[in-house]
Amino acid sequence: MSPVLSQFVVPVTSVHKVEADGVEVFYRAAGNPSAPVLLLLHGFPASSFMFRELIPRLADRYRVIAPDLPGFGFTEVPEKRNYRYSFEALARTLEAFTNALGLNLYAIYVFDYGAPTGFRLAMGHPERITAIISQNGNAYEEGLGDAWGPIRKYWSAPTAENREVLRQNVLTLEATCWQYTHGVANPEVLRLSPTHWMRL
Repeated sequence: MSPVLSQFVVPVTSVHKVEADGVEVFYRAAGNPSAPVLLLLHGFPASSFMFRELIPRLADRYRVIAPDLPGFGFTEVPEKRNYRYSFEALARTLEAFTNALGLNLYAIYVFDYGAPTGFRLAMGHPERITAIISQNGNAYEEGLGDAWGPIRKYWSAPTAENREVLRQNVLTLEATCWQYTHGVANPEVLRLSPTHWMRL
């Protein structure tokens, strides 16, 4: 291959699963195994799929690893695991995930739900973290605005009634679509792909 063409080679992204903390964690990976590691932590309502275009753009310089958090994407949590879905639990699982992959030094890119998860990783093992890149990663109570009202209510009182409110008002296709399009000027001009909010 000529030197001119070789600069246009797109690194291959592979998919894997590894057992960590009693969970089958699905993850995408690309890049040279000896390169500096960049751990990409997705948000709600997404998965590592949200990084499908970013991974190959970074993989020529980094070993890029993007797991699906428990409860998202293709990560499988066995029913017998009796998993308690909290940021603390997600961080414990991701710590076990990084241990399973032998990641002792890495940067983290955190987005949305990935932020409180990644920040807990960093607080638990600051010596492992080389950098924190945050996009829409909230780290303080004041950052949770009025839209979080029903979720806060469920957190403080996880009743069937409060859960149903979330199912009817937050966990709908319309609400998921809103997460991607709200505040975007002329979303139709930007050609936002419905694959962002539709599981095909």
